[in-house]
Amino acid sequence: MKSQTLKYLVLVTALVILMALTRSHHFDSINHLPDASLAVFLLAGFFLPQLAFPVLLIVAGGADYVAFNYVGISGWCFSPAYWFLIPTYAILFYAGRYYRALHQDSWMGLSRFTLIALLATSAAFVISNMSFYAFSGRYAELSVTQYASHITQYYLPYMSSAFMYLLPAVLLRVLYNTGRHTQTSVTR
Repeated sequence: MKSQTLKYLVLVTALVILMALTRSHHFDSINHLPDASLAVFLLAGFFLPQLAFPVLLIVAGGADYVAFNYVGISGWCFSPAYWFLIPTYAILFYAGRYYRALHQDSWMGLSRFTLIALLATSAAFVISNMSFYAFSGRYAELSVTQYASHITQYYLPYMSSAFMYLLPAVLLRVLYNTGRHTQTSVTR
């Protein structure tokens, strides 16, 4: 098996496991880690080939199906708006792919990644929440302005959960590259 293929398999396995383990709780308790799906899709866009996107969508849907039907997690969020998770996660995945083309192992590269991650995660927040407002039928009594005011309290936790996973991923990448560069300079 090629080294690159093995790296992809290890990474996709790790991301799938992380998403499956954290997704089934959907912020229902402080006893569980927050959902890693946002970070998983962004990281997959950067590290993995295009095929990872539909695979991760299937894993996310499967984890939700199990959570709603067998774990006892409320299906309150499940509505026609659920389909808008596809563009929500697409924004993140393709932001990762976009950054891949710009990537540099430097402080400038880290700044670009941070900006792209902030913008993509913010866009994901808007898409997922506004589609829920428009298509779930749960907030018909609220105007768009009232709903937007209501959901702003969830913005920081939404962003924090993504960056809680992105920060260690970036640190691992830096450590990996530092070790690789050190090893290369020692063998010269």
